[in-house]
Amino acid sequence: MSIQDIQNDIIEEFAMFDDWEERYQYMIDLGKTLPLIDEQYKTDDYLIKGCQSKVWVHANMENNKVVFTADSDAIITKGVIAILIRVFSNQRPKDIIDANTDFIDKIGLKEHLSPTRANGLVSMIKQLKMYAFAYQTQLN
Repeated sequence: MSIQDIQNDIIEEFAMFDDWEERYQYMIDLGKTLPLIDEQYKTDDYLIKGCQSKVWVHANMENNKVVFTADSDAIITKGVIAILIRVFSNQRPKDIIDANTDFIDKIGLKEHLSPTRANGLVSMIKQLKMYAFAYQTQLN
């Protein structure tokens, strides 16, 4: 499934909910399905800088695709990273680098996060793309 297809699915899923209370609950539920990061990666080296909460992300290359795992100490943030990992995990590095993230605006996520969480969201996207860039460099 392409990144754009996954993003479109997420937009449709969020459209099913009438209010942000339900959408937050959905994000919390998504966070519970997150492929958990191995405990050995829950160190400062894997911590995303710029997040109010602690968010750890690890990337691995499998069959020329980047596979992400993550965890967070906050339930909403865990839901946010779960959405991003759903979009970007098991994708080719170049596709991750080139991906547009306007689906975030389409579901209204950034405007419904506190300013510090919105900054954290930007930091998460930046970190995932940096991992992809590092792997893309190795492929070239």
